[in-house]
Amino acid sequence: MTEMVYGAVPHTSGDPVLPRWWRTVDRWSIGFVLALFAIGLLLGFAASPPLAERNGLGPFHYVTRQAAFGMMALVVMAVMSMMSPVLVRRLAVLGFLVSFVALAFLPVFGTDFGKGATRWYSLGFASVQPSEFLKPGFIVVTGWLMAASSEIGGPPGKSYSFGLALIICTLLALQPDFGQACLVLFAWGVMYFVAGAPIALLVGVGILVVLAGMFAYGGSEHFARRIDGFLAPDVDPTTQLGYATNAIREGGYFGVGVGEGQVKWSLPDAHTDFIIAVAAEEYGLVCVLVIIVLYAAIVGRSLVRLMKERDPFIRLAGAGLACAFGVQAMINMGVAVRLLPAKGMTLPFVSYGGSSIIAGGIAMGMLLAFTRSRPQGEIADVLGRGR
Repeated sequence: MTEMVYGAVPHTSGDPVLPRWWRTVDRWSIGFVLALFAIGLLLGFAASPPLAERNGLGPFHYVTRQAAFGMMALVVMAVMSMMSPVLVRRLAVLGFLVSFVALAFLPVFGTDFGKGATRWYSLGFASVQPSEFLKPGFIVVTGWLMAASSEIGGPPGKSYSFGLALIICTLLALQPDFGQACLVLFAWGVMYFVAGAPIALLVGVGILVVLAGMFAYGGSEHFARRIDGFLAPDVDPTTQLGYATNAIREGGYFGVGVGEGQVKWSLPDAHTDFIIAVAAEEYGLVCVLVIIVLYAAIVGRSLVRLMKERDPFIRLAGAGLACAFGVQAMINMGVAVRLLPAKGMTLPFVSYGGSSIIAGGIAMGMLLAFTRSRPQGEIADVLGRGR
């Protein structure tokens, strides 16, 4: 009777946003990210005071800034993870466009801070590295294009995404930042493989990467110097790789003790690119293994949850985000143990760096949004009904 007089009452879900989010999100992955952030702060207390002292700052200046950046990243991650995949995609496209324009203008307005690579915009009170924010946006846009190409009458999204990847890699190589360029191309390759690309094509792309590396070696002194240092039979003990290698060796299984490490006094990037060397020296192999397990668990859980997803866009974009996250960690640690040439790449959620940790929060928030449980059934059920 009430509905007849006043009209139908709009239906509202009795399930509030936060409880629904907490029930559907991957809580284990959130816990692993928080553990990585806590480890990063702990290592920051050990690694950053020497640099702060050299720069005439308070002993915990960089730790305080890392905590502030980290809190912003965690808030962004939580908010992003509550969004729908459609909203995440729209924001990713917008963020990608802004980051791409910023990356294109780096040679004109950027700075290198004396490190030989123009990768940052100096804001006076802080700096911004556009490539860090470009990666998650590029991965989501690429997933969207590849998913659209599989639809009837869809655009040639795979070709568009490959062209976009080449343009971005060219802009990154001009900085030069070959590490980020390789990571972008790797993320594209992972998504192309998941989308059903032939192995021959991926092999061809790998050959192009090798040829590009040979060209870069001959044309970039910055790149050639790092490759020569990596290939040298003996490590110069006065270089960053030499200090890091010695620190890892000295740490052994259980480390030399909290605050007893010496590598932080020698490495200018002990709190960023070589933070794992500080962990290995003071806390030993056990701490390094814990960090590796945390990264592997995040990537593994994300991929397992994505295997149940029916939406091709979510599968592709999620796989790209998860694999890029894991490979960035592998590259950072591989450089420290001299398995890879120096790349200037941070350890996600552990290394100091505002752009790195906030962009990591955005990427992880997107991944958590894509891996949330949805009432869609198993993908195997859908495939079975199609037979």
